[in-house]
Amino acid sequence: MKPQAFDYARPDSAEETVAMLADAGEDARILAGGQSLMAVLNLRLAQPSVLIDISRVADLNTIRKDGDMLAIGAAATQGSVEWRAGLAREVPLLARAFPHISHFQIRNRGTVCGSIAHADPSAELPLCLLALGGEVVLRSRRGRRTVAAADFFQGMLMTARAADELVEEVRYPLAKPGVRYGFEEFSGRHGDFALCAAAAVVGSGGIRLAVGGVSDRPRAIDLGNLAGSELDAAINDFAWELGAKDDHHASAKFRRQLVRHLGRTAIDKAST
Repeated sequence: MKPQAFDYARPDSAEETVAMLADAGEDARILAGGQSLMAVLNLRLAQPSVLIDISRVADLNTIRKDGDMLAIGAAATQGSVEWRAGLAREVPLLARAFPHISHFQIRNRGTVCGSIAHADPSAELPLCLLALGGEVVLRSRRGRRTVAAADFFQGMLMTARAADELVEEVRYPLAKPGVRYGFEEFSGRHGDFALCAAAAVVGSGGIRLAVGGVSDRPRAIDLGNLAGSELDAAINDFAWELGAKDDHHASAKFRRQLVRHLGRTAIDKAST
């Protein structure tokens, strides 16, 4: 299928972008890398009247350290973050997750903020943002507001973003001394959507496990300092809480088993 006809706009700045969003409202969509949006348009799951292309907006194409965060602007591609020197030291969980994201051609065009805004429950970048306790900076003509990842993802492809707000920046916490990270994923083929993915953060404060691809959004649980059979039992309870459903990709039973296996493996790898 082909998308419905739309107008095309190419702003020169973030300020001009939010002004365009305010004028167009729900009839507008932001086009950055387009790796998720174009498929949605081709299937006519969305029929906007205008696309606002921010791919050449220089003040949105940024990657910078800001305090204890790695701040990634709306036009920064996934590849530019993945191939950033020092990423493995700055945000190790992201470095482990990137190779699982589709293929490098997709990452070369797709943006980090675009994946966060799209909020696919199988996507790796939202999962990492939730596991690490990151933030999303939203900007509109009314100003800026910062939303915690735990509050941003609200359901299948649903977020806390209002129609006139731009996902201006996402902020991943930098690695902390003594904290280790693990990432595991299972898909039918390399590059396919994850049937289940698990991200683990392990430190003196305890274990945090986040799972994607099972529920309608990435979900996380804090497991304290559990170990052995108590840890297995807690992961099993979490697998049931996620409410997996049968679909043409996998059964709910299989997904629960993936949560148990991948969750424990991610934790073990982060612990060693």
